[in-house]
Amino acid sequence: MTPPERQGMWFGLLGVMMFAVTLPVTRLAVGTAQDPHLSGLFIAMGRAVVAGGLSIIYLLVTKAAWPSRDQWKGLSLVALGVVFGFPLFTSLAMRHVEASHASVITGVLPLATASLAAIMNRQRPSWGFWVCAVTGTSLVVGFALLRSGQSGLHLQSADLLLLCAMAFAAVGYAWGGRMSQSMGAEQVICWALLMSLPFTMPLAWLGLPTEAVPWSAWAGFAYVSLFSMWLGFFAWYRGLSMGGTVRVSQIQLLQPFLGMLMAIPILGERLDLTTVGFGLAVVATVFVSRQMPVQQSQSHSSTP
Repeated sequence: MTPPERQGMWFGLLGVMMFAVTLPVTRLAVGTAQDPHLSGLFIAMGRAVVAGGLSIIYLLVTKAAWPSRDQWKGLSLVALGVVFGFPLFTSLAMRHVEASHASVITGVLPLATASLAAIMNRQRPSWGFWVCAVTGTSLVVGFALLRSGQSGLHLQSADLLLLCAMAFAAVGYAWGGRMSQSMGAEQVICWALLMSLPFTMPLAWLGLPTEAVPWSAWAGFAYVSLFSMWLGFFAWYRGLSMGGTVRVSQIQLLQPFLGMLMAIPILGERLDLTTVGFGLAVVATVFVSRQMPVQQSQSHSSTP
């Protein structure tokens, strides 16, 4: 692994650490079915509006160049995945499932992202890499099934919403990582948020709360607006562009367990030895996958 690839892994880890808090604080913001707070529509679209406003300031201060026509096409896919699809589906789902349960569902995202990125960028990861990726994903899915048997959780409509969110996120991550190689990570997410404002602003207005909500809900909303929707992508897309989307995406195998860990102080959920054991096993697969070769394409464009 080259020094830039190693640095990309660290940026990716920083992004994952910020993203790992997303589900617990989203749960904090939406509340439960018995005690609802902010609506899923408002959280999903409102956080994009706040991050979009910050993006305008960033783009003006840095005097960013206007994207080309081809880049706008790619940015629309980034926006579809990470500005609209993932936030909306997760926000709707989090009112009905615990953060620890939802965190496990995110375990399918690294493999989906790696597969899509390999096709898009014409990369050929080694068999060893795919073995690590499938092993890590299997550990996460196996953990979900084990917990399902222990706690009585079962596949429900909220799980289907979360799986839809993972599909949208894979598209947004793969395209964002690709475009960051030419535009820069910060500009990719900022332009995607800016082009989305004509849609996110009226939708956020429709979802505005009509009753008072606790300060903790607003705190959760503030986090997903600043970190989950904005700063997290500065680190994440930079990591994907420097270290390669296929390889760096596997760091997200850690996200379910980091999310469950963060749910302890934020939501008062419990962590047991089984979770710790599976988490350590997943860490091991990520460590091994770092050593596996991923053949880069000789040349590929960062535009669609």
